[in-house]
Amino acid sequence: MKKQYLADVSLLLVVFIWGATFVMVQDALAFLKPFSFNAARFFIASLTLLAGYLLVAHKKKDKVWTKPLILSGIKIGIWLFLGYAFQTTGLLYTTPAKAGFITGLSVVLVPMFSLLLLNQKIPVQAVAGIVLAAIGLYLMTMGGPSSLSIGDVLVFFCAVSFAMQIITTAAYAKLYNALPLTIIQLITVAVLSTVSALLFEDTSVFLTPSIMLRAEVLSALLVTSLLATAFAFFAQTHFQAKTSPTRVALIYALEPVFAALTSYVLINEQLTKAAITGCVLILIGMVTAEFPFKRKKAEPIDSAA
Repeated sequence: MKKQYLADVSLLLVVFIWGATFVMVQDALAFLKPFSFNAARFFIASLTLLAGYLLVAHKKKDKVWTKPLILSGIKIGIWLFLGYAFQTTGLLYTTPAKAGFITGLSVVLVPMFSLLLLNQKIPVQAVAGIVLAAIGLYLMTMGGPSSLSIGDVLVFFCAVSFAMQIITTAAYAKLYNALPLTIIQLITVAVLSTVSALLFEDTSVFLTPSIMLRAEVLSALLVTSLLATAFAFFAQTHFQAKTSPTRVALIYALEPVFAALTSYVLINEQLTKAAITGCVLILIGMVTAEFPFKRKKAEPIDSAA
């Protein structure tokens, strides 16, 4: 019971960190472009996890870093890169609260994509969850002054990418060691983000201390790379198997709630009544789609920021 309680609290902390970072990332994007931000974030995170892995695994003689593992990690990492690229860019044009709830749709999209790509039957609960989330998305993005924006569309593509990342992870996670697989994913995101930054953005900001050492940029990079990525992935991998799938589903559904709360507290973001109704329906849809089915082991992004 004590182990389950520790696991629940740890996962709740992870979800809170993911939800709270939407505002931080949006603040940092006023000074750092999306691909540049993700490149720095994921290089710091991947190096942190790699250093941790080398510290605990230096005595092991098992051959872990095989070609199939590396290729699998790259495949998952491509979807992870697309998810964060769409999410970070979308935050330039939409609000943190809306981004949090739209990103959360990845949970609802997983069973639908599983039907289309893997020919897996969609449970009745998942169908109900998809319908509720779709209605909620319409109310949140099409009602009143907070109408649909290009940022909402980009974040929706982020949810699609994260759903594909979850499905791809489920296919490979049971075959390989979780930590090396995660490290390969993060390195893939870092490399692809760096290449994209070099092609599409002014990367001279990395050599500009007045920008990189700004409180908004430095705090966002440290929190997202060390806490929201390195710590979150490790905690998720380690603790998710120590609690029940139902508890995990309910805890993960709180991420957009934390995004909305921190957005309200930190920047006083206000939502219309229609948007609030939409958020509630999306939240109910997320829980309904997950309840009471088991999650696959080691799903490293359920909508993070």
